[in-house]
Amino acid sequence: MKFAYSVKQKMKISVLLFCIMACTLLIRFLEDKSVKSMNESFVSMYNDRLIPATYLFYVAENAFLKKSLFERTLYGAEQAFDPAELRRELKRRNTSMDSLINKYEKTFLVKQEKDQLHELKKAIIATVEVEDKILMVAAEQGMEPARIIYNNERAKTSIETIKKLSGLMNIQKQVGEELIKDSAFMVSGSKLYSGLQVALAIVIGILIVGIVFTSNVVKISNDKFNLN
Repeated sequence: MKFAYSVKQKMKISVLLFCIMACTLLIRFLEDKSVKSMNESFVSMYNDRLIPATYLFYVAENAFLKKSLFERTLYGAEQAFDPAELRRELKRRNTSMDSLINKYEKTFLVKQEKDQLHELKKAIIATVEVEDKILMVAAEQGMEPARIIYNNERAKTSIETIKKLSGLMNIQKQVGEELIKDSAFMVSGSKLYSGLQVALAIVIGILIVGIVFTSNVVKISNDKFNLN
């Protein structure tokens, strides 16, 4: 009877230990998954948010430089106007902007970004068309008609381009904040898994002490039985 009882207790302890081991492995798996997700989140923050934000910054910089170039040309000394040189500089800036936008387009974009990027590209195309028109009028009719077109048309397309860039940057900020929230959630999950591991370690320690104590009690009882 005592032997059967002892085997039954050991079976219970074995099953409990097996369950604890399974829980430990599951927690380990979930923890590894959480760490992997955090790493992916940080990589995405860099590759899909930080780097693209620099692309947008340089697009805005080129747009501002083109605006300054036109203003210096249209409102500077007329005798210093060189249409060919201006065209070369504008082409260089436009090529740089196209390259940056192509790089930005290859990063991960949410639907809002895709829509806003489409609008930005339309605004840039409209700006380039007006710039070509201003150059043609300046070369054929002089500076005054070119200034009128600049004030009436080029200024509007420039403002539209800046608005679209600003909209993209705001979306970048919103998506970045969401990634930070997700990372914070995953960190809290990792802390929970660590706490569970500590709790399981304590349970295992208590079980081991219990097994050792039970074994000593059984041994003492057997020794007394043998002496009798």
